[in-house]
Amino acid sequence: MIIVTGATGRLGRAIVERLADSVPADQLGVSVRAPEQAEDLRARGIRVRRGDFDDPESLTTAFEGATQVLVVSGPADPAPHRVAIDAAKAAGAERILYTSHQAANPDSLFAATRSHAATEQDLEDSGIAYTALRNGFYASTTVWMLRSALESGELVLPEDGPVSWTAHTDLVDAAVLALTDPTRLSGITPALTGPEALDYADAAAIASDLIGRKITRITVPDEVWKQAALDRGMPPYAVDLTLEIFAASRHGEFTPVDPALQHLLARTPTPLQAVLAAELPTSTHRPEPTP
Repeated sequence: MIIVTGATGRLGRAIVERLADSVPADQLGVSVRAPEQAEDLRARGIRVRRGDFDDPESLTTAFEGATQVLVVSGPADPAPHRVAIDAAKAAGAERILYTSHQAANPDSLFAATRSHAATEQDLEDSGIAYTALRNGFYASTTVWMLRSALESGELVLPEDGPVSWTAHTDLVDAAVLALTDPTRLSGITPALTGPEALDYADAAAIASDLIGRKITRITVPDEVWKQAALDRGMPPYAVDLTLEIFAASRHGEFTPVDPALQHLLARTPTPLQAVLAAELPTSTHRPEPTP
């Protein structure tokens, strides 16, 4: 049985739904903190059990009978992931998969990627087969950053660097391939990235073309952006993590483009332009010309 954690989140749910196309429902299970949010999966015959990384006993039940467990990463803290790894091993799972990050490194400037590196070491130390999927930086992050700029016409952010933005849909396909054919990916994978590295000036230019209005990229010092974000009510911890992302991008941590995802999918990964075209609010898209 394949167990997927975090199956009410964007990535985990999409993986389960895609798995259900090729794996019998009675061979799929999900471990979620709020089972009531997964009733639609239960209705399809998929096993739904409560599992919370902060409650190790709940994972004993959630992982029961597992042959493979996909641990969808959560907050920038390796401790909960270590709990999940231990629970999967105790449940008799033959293999653990984990959604890591392309920039996983103990020396990263970004706390989350330092956490991913620690979890990769925990997987190695577990003594059982594992796959750490080094996912590229989610392209949907640019959508979140662009939303306010759609109205103001200004994308005001700290200095950044190019990022090999990667679509959720491609990473879902990669995870499903890894789960259904264990020979495809094992151990720590190469970076599973999008086809090109673009910065926020590039993203603003793409969005401008899509909506038919100019979005200007404006670079401000970190402290100026921080104060403005705090004044808007952004939680301090989120402000600090976001600034770490920009620092890491300036350092080139998210810049590498690797052909591994293209080879795995046997197609070109989805470009950022396609992600923005699909996810930017349709009300802002350029209207069709009238005859």
